[in-house]
Amino acid sequence: MADDIRMSPQTLFVVNALLLAGSGWRYGYDLSRETGLKSGTLYPILVRLTERKWLEARWEHPDGEGKPRHMYRLTAEGRRAARAFVERANAPAKALKPGYARS
Repeated sequence: MADDIRMSPQTLFVVNALLLAGSGWRYGYDLSRETGLKSGTLYPILVRLTERKWLEARWEHPDGEGKPRHMYRLTAEGRRAARAFVERANAPAKALKPGYARS
C-alpha cells in the first residue's frame, strides 16, 4: 500500500506529523501550521491519504458559534503504512557511512 502514495517531501512532513499524534485526531489547520504547508498543498495530500484508507476524516461541530472543522487521524492500517513510508524515505540517509557526511 505504501507504493501508491507519492513520496514527496511535503507528504513526508504530513505523515510524520500524523505519526507523532499517534491515534489522536488532528485539525487540518494545525497540520498546516506544524508542517508549514499551505492549504493548496496540504489538503490534496490529506484527500489522497484518506482515499487510500491511511486516514479517517470527520467533521467536528463545536458547541456555540464556532465553524465546523475537519479532523484527521491515521487508521491502524495507515499507521503501519506510514511507518514503512517514513522508513523508506529515511533509508538513503541511513545508508551513508559515518564520517562521510560533512557539515
